[in-house]
Amino acid sequence: MFFFGGGFQFGSNEQFKPQATYLASRGMVAARADYRVKSRHGVEPDACVEDAKSAVRWMRQNAAKLGIDPNRIVAAGSSSGGYLAVATACPGLDAEGEDARISSKPNALVLYNPYLPSAAEEPHWKIVPRSHLTKDTPPALIMFGTKDELLKRAEVYVAKSKAVGHRAEMFLAEGVGHGFFNRPPWSEKTTQRMDEFLVSIGYLQRKADR
Repeated sequence: MFFFGGGFQFGSNEQFKPQATYLASRGMVAARADYRVKSRHGVEPDACVEDAKSAVRWMRQNAAKLGIDPNRIVAAGSSSGGYLAVATACPGLDAEGEDARISSKPNALVLYNPYLPSAAEEPHWKIVPRSHLTKDTPPALIMFGTKDELLKRAEVYVAKSKAVGHRAEMFLAEGVGHGFFNRPPWSEKTTQRMDEFLVSIGYLQRKADR
């Protein structure tokens, strides 16, 4: 399930259409979630997290109907959408009336230049993902351009991940900035890296050598 970026202000679930189409061609069920944003719905990021958690929970609840494995749900997203993806794996901010018996925690994460707030610098955030990191946090692939100002936060996240025995892999694109994956050649390279990660955790079969 992909969550678009846009600073919690705007954006469209058209963003990840190429990646979703690719995964569908590889036999996965790919979804592009919509969620409330400030420009259209007048909401703050907490509501965005509620919607993201509800979306993952809906996928798991409807697994049989969708023909998916409820224990192999991947949350993915870019920038603010990357934050939403990783926040679904953390406690808190469940929408009112949700069935708490159904987990909103995904089984793996694919994060494109995610926004990862710091508790020290931004104490107003109700979910700070690195504060909830344990060895049981879903394995993650994190992809960044080396010129992205958000990269340093991700490096702290990965360092803590290693310290607690959690699996987080970093893919770096040299010399490019935020949103690099939306353009060639990085759109293809990040999709290939995502494929390799999903193969490594057993969610995809390795492509046959040609």
